[in-house]
Amino acid sequence: MNTQLRERIAESYARVCEEVAEIATKAGREPESVRVVVVTKGHPVEIAQAAAAAGAHDLAENYPEQGLQKIQEVGTGNGVQWHMIGHVQSRKVRMVVEHYNMLHSLDSMKLARRLDRFAGEMQHKLPVLIQANVSGEASKYGWQAVSEDEKLKLAEDVAELETLPNLEIGGLMTMAPIVSHVDEARPFFERLRRLSERLADEFPKVSWRELSMGMSSDYAGAIQEGATLVRIGSAIVGPRPT
Repeated sequence: MNTQLRERIAESYARVCEEVAEIATKAGREPESVRVVVVTKGHPVEIAQAAAAAGAHDLAENYPEQGLQKIQEVGTGNGVQWHMIGHVQSRKVRMVVEHYNMLHSLDSMKLARRLDRFAGEMQHKLPVLIQANVSGEASKYGWQAVSEDEKLKLAEDVAELETLPNLEIGGLMTMAPIVSHVDEARPFFERLRRLSERLADEFPKVSWRELSMGMSSDYAGAIQEGATLVRIGSAIVGPRPT
């Protein structure tokens, strides 16, 4: 592995982890309550290897097939966990169930039922996060969760999700809109937190411990609103190759 690359990634990872811990502490939270998920989407295997060597235990990909080589090369030693954070096509479900430790982007009942079936065939329980669209943007995947009617529909689906034996619901995920100033993203993180609190009241048997929200440009506001998983790409590994 290129020594210069390894040192650069290690420095960036350490800096981000320190900043995350500081933000959490100032928000009255334990630093350990926030996990940094390093997003290696679009980067070569060497980047993922460098992140793991730097001590990153959580690595993420947006496309199941693009992560396979990295999973095979980096492996799951030293506690490395692989997260799928992008939209999953039906034909990629088996790949996700077989190779990834957690799915952040459960965005429909159709996908949930298919994941449950494949996980059952593999005698495997897959941890998943429900993707909620709290901005109302048509371009984003996930359950619409802005209006009261949409939240009621989400609750109806959670009632069914709760019955799927091979999926383990762990919380919620969202993506904030692209905004001109980072502070403008925080209200969307607050919406997800409040939605989580509401669902926890309605479905006390489900674990709502995880809030996956915040990326390189806006993770401070996400942590202040309760994020437990922040998905950091460019701030650690640099911009994706063109």
